[in-house]
Amino acid sequence: MIPVRTCLWYESEAEEAARFYTSLVPGSAVEEVMRPAAEAPAVLVHFTLGGVPFSALNGGSSVAHTYAASVVLEAPDQVETDRLWQAILENDGKEVQCGWITDRWGVSWQIIPQGFQKLMFSADAEANQRAYQAMLKMIRLDLAAVRAAHEGKGGTA
Repeated sequence: MIPVRTCLWYESEAEEAARFYTSLVPGSAVEEVMRPAAEAPAVLVHFTLGGVPFSALNGGSSVAHTYAASVVLEAPDQVETDRLWQAILENDGKEVQCGWITDRWGVSWQIIPQGFQKLMFSADAEANQRAYQAMLKMIRLDLAAVRAAHEGKGGTA
């Protein structure tokens, strides 16, 4: 098997970002920090996020992250969705909408509660549309409101 990992580019904050990310998600760890010399800043950091391998590279120049690639976290419930969201927000993150948030380094995250996708893509197209319309009004996703909209009980956020 050929190992595969996603590499995220930072100007000089790769280690800080990797340590923050791994503090967010249970089952995560910084695996290896590579430095050209013992006291030198990290150049490459290998870490896992919920068991998924990533690398963080200090590329030395600023390269903007875009929404074209994002880290998706499917939280087990609304409480964990809210905790993850708040942790990124309190670390200089910026709320976007529809469950998207950008961290202080410009990396885009989608934080969704488990069960959300089933409400958006069920066999009932009208219910899906109601859920979708409710989601469009949200910043942080609210599973109860999306479920209520899906069931035709309102659901405006």
